[in-house]
Amino acid sequence: MNQNSPRERGRFEALCMPLRADVFRFVYWLCRDRALAEDVVQETLLRAWRSLDSLGDDKAARPWLLTIARRELARVFERKRLPMVDIDVANEAEPEALATNDRHEVEEMRRAILKLEVIHREPLVLQVLMGYSTEEIARHLDISVAAVLTRLFRARQVLRQQLLGSAGSQP
Repeated sequence: MNQNSPRERGRFEALCMPLRADVFRFVYWLCRDRALAEDVVQETLLRAWRSLDSLGDDKAARPWLLTIARRELARVFERKRLPMVDIDVANEAEPEALATNDRHEVEEMRRAILKLEVIHREPLVLQVLMGYSTEEIARHLDISVAAVLTRLFRARQVLRQQLLGSAGSQP
């Protein structure tokens, strides 16, 4: 089918554009960088447009887009070394940017999730933020359901330790 046809354009806009925010949220949770996430989403949509014919079932658009986004983010990290910032210099320049706000449990949870290794953060984000079942996560990550359950269990264990550890350190 011709990629420039109004029919294909309409299909792309109907399937992919409503999922743009979900793809952005997913990528942002993985990379922790808004500008990078926006770039990856743009590249994801471009790749999706180019390969729209490979999407056999319209109901699979979300996992299909998330897979493209995940692979594109991996490509970015493969070809690009991210700049490093000296923590002391950053603290001197903007000390409030590094300060934590313990008054908000949501922020504390978000920070704890962002500290997780990608192997544990990714299935947790897919489940909690995106609403995927363990079976969908297994298909999306190309691992077994048992591996998904193990990763989710370990992610929650680490989160519990982080949050209880920070709560225990408060006066």
